[in-house]
Amino acid sequence: MPSEVLWYLIPREGAYPWEPAGRRPVDLRYLQQLAGTVERLGFTGALLATDLYDVWPLGSALSAATSTHFKPLLAVHPGLISPTLLAKMALSFDNLFGGRLRFNVVNGSTRTLREYGLRVEHDERYALSAEYWSIVKRLTAGEVFDHKGRFYELTDAGASFRDLKPVQSPHVPLWFGGSSAPGIEMAAEHVDVYLTWGEPPHLLREKLDRVRERAAAHGRTLRIGLRLHLIVRDTEDEAWAAADRLLDVTSEATYARQLDSRTGEDGVGWQRQFRQHGGKVPARARELETHPNLWPGMSLFRPGPGTAVVGSTAQVVERLQEFEALGVDTFILSGNPLLEEAYRVAETVLPALGIRHPTTP
Repeated sequence: MPSEVLWYLIPREGAYPWEPAGRRPVDLRYLQQLAGTVERLGFTGALLATDLYDVWPLGSALSAATSTHFKPLLAVHPGLISPTLLAKMALSFDNLFGGRLRFNVVNGSTRTLREYGLRVEHDERYALSAEYWSIVKRLTAGEVFDHKGRFYELTDAGASFRDLKPVQSPHVPLWFGGSSAPGIEMAAEHVDVYLTWGEPPHLLREKLDRVRERAAAHGRTLRIGLRLHLIVRDTEDEAWAAADRLLDVTSEATYARQLDSRTGEDGVGWQRQFRQHGGKVPARARELETHPNLWPGMSLFRPGPGTAVVGSTAQVVERLQEFEALGVDTFILSGNPLLEEAYRVAETVLPALGIRHPTTP
């Protein structure tokens, strides 16, 4: 039984929201309805990704409309704001909403970060991230201290909000995914939950072995989380037909934009994912099946993690349990549309994983 199963929550919602025709109108009330549904169905929270809305106002609005069962995982790029300010924001959030905050550490890409004025290359991003989050961890643990490092020099950091006491111990948890050697090293030394995108089990096992080895070298152990899209139906044929439809409704312009935007991408995670399909748009989805029920085709038309588990309920559960056997104890799942598929997954997949609806929402 996994320790946690989270859902995914962004304002681009619909049957195929990467296309205007597949996107539905979304407002605050809809997003609060979605968060409340996720909570009532037994998920332990949701990943709020870097998308159309900034995660802080979105996370605050959804936390105000839910209870402590709903724990938001906010995606944050290190270095875009002061670590001291981020820590104050985090402590404020936890004091207001009962200690529910988790950080999803997003190191991003060199090209993306330049939009925000941060000019750091691949390996330097991880050096910055390691220093940044070591500061945030200490501050969200309630420390007041001086710091002089490669990227930051702080004097009496935390003094101005020393009365804003931590709610979580030892600090606000850090969740993080990175597949490069610097990324794995940063995770091994600093984070609490190591996240990875879906890959064939033999490739994932190799990566997780390296993560555990490096964590042990720092005297640490990490929880392991897996981010997956699900296309689950009553039968295998129905599931693959649904995947075929996603290919059919996606425009040539979207395929070109998604693949061209990744030219020169320096993220190792994306490179590993790209190798699973090579940028090829197949006539039928199953042509890209890399392992039973494992389909990397989502990354042909949407950014970020693009691996889906496609199959009947029994097959999807079997694949998730196969990942559990590798040491995965946390899943971040999604399906389109987010609202309807949250119900489908909660009513079919979660019970088979031993997760029931909470008795008190």
